[in-house]
Amino acid sequence: MNLRPLLDALSIQENAAEALADDLRTQIDELQARLREAETHLEHLAITRKTVTSLTDRLPTGLPDLPEHPDYPRILAVFNDATGPLTARDICDALGHEPLPKNIEGTRAKLKRLVRLDILTEATAGIFARKQ
Repeated sequence: MNLRPLLDALSIQENAAEALADDLRTQIDELQARLREAETHLEHLAITRKTVTSLTDRLPTGLPDLPEHPDYPRILAVFNDATGPLTARDICDALGHEPLPKNIEGTRAKLKRLVRLDILTEATAGIFARKQ
């Protein structure tokens, strides 16, 4: 009986199985590396969450979001530096706006909006201050 063809067929199958095993080992190595990266990222996220939640008691509460216009943070900065109440004209001067009626009225409207948001107070008509 000639075993040569049978042995050749077995060699072909062994080579194919060996190549498949090598490919699978390579894939396992790549997956293990990706798993390590994902686990490290999860650890970093957990640390970040812990840090953020530990800081929440130090953040100011109740401050509403400011409207989108860029003047609002600038207006609040003027009030932070002010020693007393201000008028819309004072704010225009501090922001570098010309004291034209349209600018003063626009600023007054912004100040009134900050009053409605409970950030500023208007004790007297046209006189605004930072809420304490």
